[in-house]
Amino acid sequence: MPVRFAFIAMICLSLFAALPVVAAKADLRVCNQTENPVAIAIGFKAENGWQSEGWWVAEKESCALVFNGPLNEQPSQFFYLHAVDDVSGGVWGGRIYMCTRDKAFTIFGEKDCLARGYERTGFMEVDTENNTDWTVQLTETDLQPLETQ
Repeated sequence: MPVRFAFIAMICLSLFAALPVVAAKADLRVCNQTENPVAIAIGFKAENGWQSEGWWVAEKESCALVFNGPLNEQPSQFFYLHAVDDVSGGVWGGRIYMCTRDKAFTIFGEKDCLARGYERTGFMEVDTENNTDWTVQLTETDLQPLETQ
């Protein structure tokens, strides 16, 4: 019996060693719970100051990975989000203003957007509560008409 047990244990350990290593999740995802695709921009405090980036697209009922890496290692637990539903004309935004543009972008600094040739866009605050990863759910309930921004 002991030899059979040792043989079975060796097989189990071999199978366990062959399993893929799965890294811990550490990112910011935005999930679109609406019927239309949405374009997403984010803003955050980087080591050298404020930074805004865009655009990711989350198709209907899917998610987009908008920041890769442990969120709790950033200078702040807060991220800022702006998303647009171009089909319905709605937006998820807020009163924190950062710079954006129509094409894909990475913009450093949040001041003087218009003078620097960018748009001044309202973002909503997302508190990640110092977690390593966070998911934001965009729903039609929170969608605002574009003209209120």
